[in-house]
Amino acid sequence: MFEFTIEARDGSSGARAGRLATPHGTVSTPAFMPVGTRGTVKGLSVRDLQEAGAGIILANTYHLMLRPGEELVRDMGGLHRFMGWNGAILTDSGGFQVLSLSNLRRVSEDGVVFRSHLDGSKHLLTPERSIEVQAALGADLIVAFDELVRYPSSYEEVEAAVDRTVRWARRSRDRFLQIRDGGPRPQALFGISQGSVHADLRRRCAGELVAIGFDGYAIGGLAVGEPSEAMYEAIEPAVEPLPASAPRYLMGVGYPRDILEAASRGVDLFDCVLPTRNARNGTVFTTRGRLVVKNREFERDERPLDPDCDCETCRGYSRSYLRHLFQVNEMLGPRLASLHSVRFYQRLMAGIRESIAAGGFDAFRRGFLSRYEAGSAEAREDARNV
Repeated sequence: MFEFTIEARDGSSGARAGRLATPHGTVSTPAFMPVGTRGTVKGLSVRDLQEAGAGIILANTYHLMLRPGEELVRDMGGLHRFMGWNGAILTDSGGFQVLSLSNLRRVSEDGVVFRSHLDGSKHLLTPERSIEVQAALGADLIVAFDELVRYPSSYEEVEAAVDRTVRWARRSRDRFLQIRDGGPRPQALFGISQGSVHADLRRRCAGELVAIGFDGYAIGGLAVGEPSEAMYEAIEPAVEPLPASAPRYLMGVGYPRDILEAASRGVDLFDCVLPTRNARNGTVFTTRGRLVVKNREFERDERPLDPDCDCETCRGYSRSYLRHLFQVNEMLGPRLASLHSVRFYQRLMAGIRESIAAGGFDAFRRGFLSRYEAGSAEAREDARNV
């Protein structure tokens, strides 16, 4: 039910274009997954996502485990049927949310004891429990439980987290194989490598995960506060030990430059809340940089958000009207901005794939960033002059 095929490689970098076959359709890679944390990409319907070109979305184990509960989702036919989405779904392990949302948590070899950010109730999330929840949710791609450390952390703290991540990966895979043999839905399992910005730990963690054996490999613990250049440097040793035949997923990375740099290093899958979260607050991404549509400078601006975009928002609405919607707190404003942002990212990924296939990825990357960053600088100058 799962097959990853590389169809083109860039001659001057590690970028590659491929196809990831899942039980719910084939995803062209590199691909960006809109984040549907609680089983929905906020404010957007399934049809919106399909028309924007999304073939795969991400949902969150931690949030769905707490509410409505994986048992209810399972009894309603699994996450695809529950939310009416026929494309592919990836669920993360819940480890990042345990770190970021729970102020009261205790990590041990068994797992993580934490209190819910909703009602303070106490929970234990172990590698086995994470796999069981994801199996009940029924996502196509699921992820092993890992230990994430904050940035910056000492080398010794990161090394201890790497060692535990590998042990938990082994336990995750063991439980996955037990469930898969008798489970109702086919699933593929990704291991997560850790190591922060330390090249030797990144290389070692990835190599040990390959020795365990997974269907795909995720790179975790980046985009958590480290400088961009440090992130790019950490991706390379995390990718080096990985088999070329397996998909590679960089977790939580969403700025266009970061995606282009990671794609040039051989990453196939991306996700981030950034595009839709920013859009709901009036900031959108365009081919000419970020645009804060709430700013006064757009009060009489009849242009679309992005003249190069073919989304419903850009085809039918002006910056002036969108600014008005945000000014009066109309829910249509965040929805239209989110529609545009999802489409922007799908168009970016399509451009990456097409440029790799045509042998022009580096020219595409340089051209895109030149327009994008020049537009961002111009927007910042305009904002200062308002």
